[in-house]
Amino acid sequence: MFKTLKEDIDVVFDQDPAARSYFEVILTYSGLHAIWAHRFAHLFWRKKMFFLARVISQISRFFTGIEIHPGAKVGKRCFIDHGMGVVIGETCEIGDNVTLFQGVTLGGTGKEKGKRHPTLEDHTLVATGAKVLGSITIGQYSKVGAGSVVLQDVPPNSTVVGIPGKVVIQDGVKIKGNLDHHKLPDPVSDKFKQMENELERLKEEIEQMKRSGHN
Repeated sequence: MFKTLKEDIDVVFDQDPAARSYFEVILTYSGLHAIWAHRFAHLFWRKKMFFLARVISQISRFFTGIEIHPGAKVGKRCFIDHGMGVVIGETCEIGDNVTLFQGVTLGGTGKEKGKRHPTLEDHTLVATGAKVLGSITIGQYSKVGAGSVVLQDVPPNSTVVGIPGKVVIQDGVKIKGNLDHHKLPDPVSDKFKQMENELERLKEEIEQMKRSGHN
C-alpha cells in the first residue's frame, strides 16, 4: 500500500512540471488527495463496508471536487490534473499510468446493467471535458481529445476526437474521411450569418422601393 502511495506522488512529478517539492504536492494537489481517499474507500468497499466507503467518497468529493465511486478500480500511477469536476463511475476500470484532466466523465448511459462504465487500459489519456460513456474500452496508449463524447470502443494506439468521438489517428497514421475538427460547424454563427443575409436582402428591397417611388 505504501509503495502505491509513493508511486502516486512520483507520477505527479513525472506529469506536472509545476510540481516543485514533495511537501507542496502532498498538501496542495487535489487530484492526489482524491486518489488516496479512493484507495481507502475502495478497500472498505471490497470488505463490503459499503456505507463507510461511500462516506469517505463523499467527503473526498466535498474537499476535492472529484467524485470517484468507491467501487471503481483504479490502477497504479493514475494522475488527475486540475481535477475539478471529474466523475468516475462505479464499474469503471482504470489501468496503470492513466492521465485524466478536469471535467472528465467516465460514466454510464443509463441503459446498461452490470458493467455499465468504461474501461481505460494502460497509458491512456482523457483530455479536458471529455465524456466516455457506457461499457466500452479505451485501448492502451490511446488519447481522447478535449470535449469529445466517446460512445464506442477505441482501439489501442489511437486518437479520438469529436461528438460523437471518431478515431482520427491510429498507430501514428491519420485516418482518412473523418471530420476536419479545426473546422467544426458552428450552428449559432451560421444562424447569425443567415439573419445577416436576410437583413441585407430586405435592405436592398427597401432601397429599390424608395428608388421606384421617386421615379
